[in-house]
Amino acid sequence: MSITEWPVAERPRERLKARGAAALSDAELLAILLGTGTRGRNVVEVARDMLGRFGRVSSLLAAAESEHRRGAAKFAQFAASMELARRALAEEMRARDSLTSPGAVRGYLRLRMQELAHEAFYGVFLDAQNRVIVAEELFRGTLTQTSVYPREIVKHALAHNAAAVILAHNHPSGVAEPSLQDQALTRTLAEALALVDIKVLDHFIVAPGACLSFAERGLI
Repeated sequence: MSITEWPVAERPRERLKARGAAALSDAELLAILLGTGTRGRNVVEVARDMLGRFGRVSSLLAAAESEHRRGAAKFAQFAASMELARRALAEEMRARDSLTSPGAVRGYLRLRMQELAHEAFYGVFLDAQNRVIVAEELFRGTLTQTSVYPREIVKHALAHNAAAVILAHNHPSGVAEPSLQDQALTRTLAEALALVDIKVLDHFIVAPGACLSFAERGLI
């Protein structure tokens, strides 16, 4: 059945106007982004098929960039939406004290890292007011490991004239729990950065659907 044949109150756009975006299902929100369906399937059915193919919203959105480069035009809107969300969170990080608004940092790192197929190590460098100067990928590895060099992190921190840093890496094939090696590396990096008067404020581990903070766990 075409969306136009649905009762007006059940159509995604009308529900959005009446109840707000938070009240809509994942499929309804995706349907609004898609705009139109395909021959024989309405837009909500197409959205449900996409969710079924990728398993969850985050996986679908993370795949959007590569999918639209391969010619899947509908994914271009998702890729654009993801990038706008990243930029909005990056603006919030730069404008506010990261210690009083940790949600922006966490959200940004999850959007950047949670669906990566390889391990990556990020540094979020902050000024003396704990506002973000820059967030960048420092090291990239394989599915299960990446090599991190303390000297390089110190060099990047000094180059950005940073007063503090938030570290982050992902577990693409596992859960967001720190290994003994993760904890040892964090201590090593904190000690190395302390020698040049730069403080490690936190270390996040990002996994599909989760993000763990060392600071919240009392590990820093």
